[in-house]
Amino acid sequence: MRRGPVHHPAVLRQGRPARAADTATARHREDTTSRHDLVIRARRVITGAGETGRCIGVTGGRITAVEPLGSALTGDRVVEYGDDVVLLPGLVDTHVHVNEPGRTEWEGFATATRAAAAGGITTLIDMPLNSVPPTVDPAALEAKRASAAGRCHVDVGFWGGAVPGNLGKLRPLHEAGVFGFKCFLIDSGVEEFGHLDPALLAEVLAEVARFGGLVLVHAEDPAEIGRAPAARGRRYRDFLASRPSRAEDAAIARVIEAAAATGCRVHILHLASSDALAMIEAARRDGVRITVETCPHYLTFAAEEIPDGATQFKCCPPIREAAHRERLWAGLARGAVDCVVSDHSPCTPDLKRLDAGDFGLAWGGISSLQLGLPAVWTEARRRGHTLRDVARWLAERPAEIAGLRRKGRIAVGYDADFCVFAPDEEFTVDPARLHHRNPITPYAGRTLTGVVRRTWLRGAEVGGEPAGRLLRRGEA
Repeated sequence: MRRGPVHHPAVLRQGRPARAADTATARHREDTTSRHDLVIRARRVITGAGETGRCIGVTGGRITAVEPLGSALTGDRVVEYGDDVVLLPGLVDTHVHVNEPGRTEWEGFATATRAAAAGGITTLIDMPLNSVPPTVDPAALEAKRASAAGRCHVDVGFWGGAVPGNLGKLRPLHEAGVFGFKCFLIDSGVEEFGHLDPALLAEVLAEVARFGGLVLVHAEDPAEIGRAPAARGRRYRDFLASRPSRAEDAAIARVIEAAAATGCRVHILHLASSDALAMIEAARRDGVRITVETCPHYLTFAAEEIPDGATQFKCCPPIREAAHRERLWAGLARGAVDCVVSDHSPCTPDLKRLDAGDFGLAWGGISSLQLGLPAVWTEARRRGHTLRDVARWLAERPAEIAGLRRKGRIAVGYDADFCVFAPDEEFTVDPARLHHRNPITPYAGRTLTGVVRRTWLRGAEVGGEPAGRLLRRGEA
């Protein structure tokens, strides 16, 4: 059932160029006198100025003109979109566990990137685990790139890993093109990717600061979790108690201290504890270079609503109470939280232990590549946010944090990556229609608002043969 087209049928039509031309400002055009490969006319486009009608010229896979809707741009192909859809920049998901090579039965580049494209994502960055080998040295990076070559439906970059014993490999990985380095402050769950103690964290940050890199941190404190009751059984509240919010807060405080001492740029992954926002904002005021992400599941679900035994909801850090969810939304609104990414972390069905419903035994991870945009939009519009906000959180800011200079915006000089989104259309999540390898999801049966009608990658509609490129830092 999951072998059909990546996208819903598109609402688009081929059309002739408009005869009347509007005057465009120089900052919105590169060359509007020549003929473009593609011209898109859309009544609703999300740009830095908000939502407006635009005529977009594309040549060689790049945006070469962004003009008022009535502009007389000419193109070899002209596509028009009506009022029922909004043209968003292609989304950028910087937190995806593809797991290939080594654990390809969990996920793979072909299936993950099909799911990404179906969700409006045009660029993803793969995490250095849970593949085997993990991406902790240049040889492992090349093995990862070899596995991905020719299999990607969207553009793909790679994070490196910082683990005990590979301090001397960080600069070579940086020079080989990884976008930064992920580390854990607690057991990662896989033995081949060890975690950093406080002393080693400080060494890693000092080393990465020397060459201007970025360190991403899974921030949970092992001492705080060691003092909490062990996770076991079917009750979600028992699992939640085993990963208390104070474990996140203590670990983030340690990262801030180390970043302040070394000057290294750091990024906090998958924030679930809203209690940490105050210290993050204070650190920024003090000059610490720190950014932070959260995930759709932390913005959608609440611990009070999760049924006992429903291990499809298990992730680490855990989904917390509704009060945390609402404070995370407030943090997004004021810029304390920078972006929203999936933390797509799949596994085989048996590892989720749905039969036993035991949170202590189940693998922790939520798969949401295909559903992140509608999940976030469903909740965002209820709170008065706009699609401009959503584009900033899911495209613009992730691209900026990762250093993707031509991704995340509809603007001249950027890649012609677009998501055609029907913001008022509802659907009910059917796992059988998801494209990731193992269609387990806590969103099953949930009604979401917003449907991705079409995804464009560098001026071409995604579908059929893989056309994604493998990206290197500094070249993308």
